[in-house]
Amino acid sequence: MRAATSSPERQREDVLVAAEAVGGHIIGWADDWEVSGATDPVTRPKLGPWLRDERGPYDGLVASAVDRLGRNVVDCLNTGYKMRDEKKVLVTYGHDGPWDLDDPADENRFTIEAWGAQMELRAIQRRNRDTTVKMRAAGRPKGKPSYGFRHVRSVMGGRVDGVELHPHAAEVIRNVARRILSDPENITPSSEAARLNRAGELSPADHLAVMYGKPVRHTPWYPASLRDILVSEAALGYLMHQHKPVIDRQGNPVRLCEGLWDRRTHEALKGAIYSRPMSHRRSNRPYLLTELAICGNCHNRLFTYTSKLVPPRYACTARNKGWKSARECRPAPLMRVQILDAVVEAWFLEKFGDGMILETVFDPGNGVAERIAELRASRERLRLDRQAGLYDAPDDAEWFRKQYALLGQELAAMEREPQRSPGMVQRPTGETVTDRWHSAPDVQARKEILLDFGVRVMLFPAKSPVRWVVGVMHGPERPPMGAA
Repeated sequence: MRAATSSPERQREDVLVAAEAVGGHIIGWADDWEVSGATDPVTRPKLGPWLRDERGPYDGLVASAVDRLGRNVVDCLNTGYKMRDEKKVLVTYGHDGPWDLDDPADENRFTIEAWGAQMELRAIQRRNRDTTVKMRAAGRPKGKPSYGFRHVRSVMGGRVDGVELHPHAAEVIRNVARRILSDPENITPSSEAARLNRAGELSPADHLAVMYGKPVRHTPWYPASLRDILVSEAALGYLMHQHKPVIDRQGNPVRLCEGLWDRRTHEALKGAIYSRPMSHRRSNRPYLLTELAICGNCHNRLFTYTSKLVPPRYACTARNKGWKSARECRPAPLMRVQILDAVVEAWFLEKFGDGMILETVFDPGNGVAERIAELRASRERLRLDRQAGLYDAPDDAEWFRKQYALLGQELAAMEREPQRSPGMVQRPTGETVTDRWHSAPDVQARKEILLDFGVRVMLFPAKSPVRWVVGVMHGPERPPMGAA
């Protein structure tokens, strides 16, 4: 899109001139600007539906050049022969009149231009591969920065001179990591992706688009992509290739800049995320008690009942679903969401509102354990490479023994250093529960506060002596309740 010869404006003018030259009229545009020319035309988002006859009848196809039809001889010929066989017109700028692929001269010229496009593509791919290999060997990044980082250029549009943390994105992903480590049972990549979407935080794709001056597409955060960011070693500031750190001649990962967190935090995140199945989901509906309200009759979880005619309500629907544990649940309890939410909020703030909040965070220790983990990981990589036969040559074997011995000596020295073990620690935040409650941005944030305190509410039918009971859960079974 930056090259003058392939700019959208230039191509549009060429298409209009070519169409006018044959007395044609444009009825639709297929603008696949962000799609590689090496992509099969039939599978392109905008052009594909026309070639698959999904957009209705048309008389022909006009392009600014043959290489805009495809950068592969087979793709170009398939498109050209489709137009010929269906008696449709194929026109490109710079060719006098429509292409006649039944004419050997026209067919040969069309094939030569397609071949030229393919040779140009192969040359570009070869140069890109060579550049990538050279930059990787020099320890320089190539491609897009990982979320939380940004490229540094001394000249706008010039080569990448370095990498640094992005102030905002780094704090966003660090906050996600802190939250997951503080409560891995209740806070997951799924719940965090939903929270970031509610907060209007730019997704990695939109964040990258803004950094490079492109319009956002309003793509959401996805749990799988958030998980990949959290567990990738790119977060440690390493230069990556095929999802693995690039290793230097000393057997250590090439570090581009300061990481989002250290090795111990990285391992703790992997343990917290992989310890539960990816299919785990938490409710992210905008109701305060969807995971906290229990039926007083059958002790099953209450669900929200919504209708256009009545306000939202918490209700027990277990008997209607045929659950055996709810056979005798009649009449089923029912209460408006607004009323029960207000009851629980008043009880909670009266009981806990003046308490000071302590946050649980992950303390990585004094860094000695992190360096030991990195040295062990480097030795393991060298050992696996040796077992795979990469250092069988005499000179390579000597280098392997030397580097392995150096890593062993440094590891032994680090193991003699005093360590402060990593782990979860609590520290005061300086705010009360009431402050945190009123500053919560949405209902889900307040629900997380209730979950942290183990609050549960039991709802009974309207004719029961006690309408509701609110309390704090003290164990995995049903909580002991105190009437409110």
